[in-house]
Amino acid sequence: MLLLQVAMPRAIWKGAISFGLVTVPVGLYSATERAAEIHFRLLHAKDTSPIDYKRVCEKEGVEVPWSEIVRGYEYEKGEFVVLTDKDIAKARVVATQVFAIRDFVPARSIDFAYLDEPYYLAPTGQPAAKAYALLRDALAESGRVGIGTIVLRQREHLAALEPSGKALSLITMRFAHELRSPTALDLPAAGRANKRELTLARQLIDTLAAEWDPTRYRDTYHEVLKRLIEQKAKGQAITVAEARKPARVVSLMDALQKSLQSPRREPEKTGRRRAPRRAGRRTRKRAA
Repeated sequence: MLLLQVAMPRAIWKGAISFGLVTVPVGLYSATERAAEIHFRLLHAKDTSPIDYKRVCEKEGVEVPWSEIVRGYEYEKGEFVVLTDKDIAKARVVATQVFAIRDFVPARSIDFAYLDEPYYLAPTGQPAAKAYALLRDALAESGRVGIGTIVLRQREHLAALEPSGKALSLITMRFAHELRSPTALDLPAAGRANKRELTLARQLIDTLAAEWDPTRYRDTYHEVLKRLIEQKAKGQAITVAEARKPARVVSLMDALQKSLQSPRREPEKTGRRRAPRRAGRRTRKRAA
């Protein structure tokens, strides 16, 4: 019987988690798969030859070699200040190789809008396994996540540490100044909903209530686009199902009542590998 060995992923960062006086040596691994993404190249329609881009000076209209290119920041319209590599290096945060937890906050208190890129952490060596498991299990019982900063690719990131099954997951986050406030939007005031409509809306939410299962949802655009590419590469006729037009809503009350009468549609089974459940994530407050 031939046994296939799964290659160990390569850590993109090695360091340690620290909380109090406890230090846990860990490696950081990407939690997302980009190999399946569909990428396009721009081609010349005449002969399908790839298009090459050149760096052209706007003032002189000539191609500029990399040796003559510098970085600049436009502080006023048409006015630039040039920054050298040495200038930029002075602004970079010193990589301490430590994710120091500053606070343990309730998982449900974090707005989804702050979440960015997910990673997995694994203990480095057997001696670190005990402290790793202790932190993971303690977080799972507390319902809290660890908040701190980590330096990745010479840039400091805010991040949250949470249990994810047997693993510890680290999610980079946006800083508060990176998010726009919705106050400038024309939004309805709270508490304006009709009581009867609100009751029906809550009933509809209850009928669609379910446990979080990521395998229930499909990237239909990716699937259709991949099938379309395969058909065209084989010289076959492209067949795409027509999108259903949304029903015209005349009465909100009528729409709610009809929604409650409609049977719930179950997603098709895809046979994909079940993704690990993210602990603490489903109880978080929804983004505004």
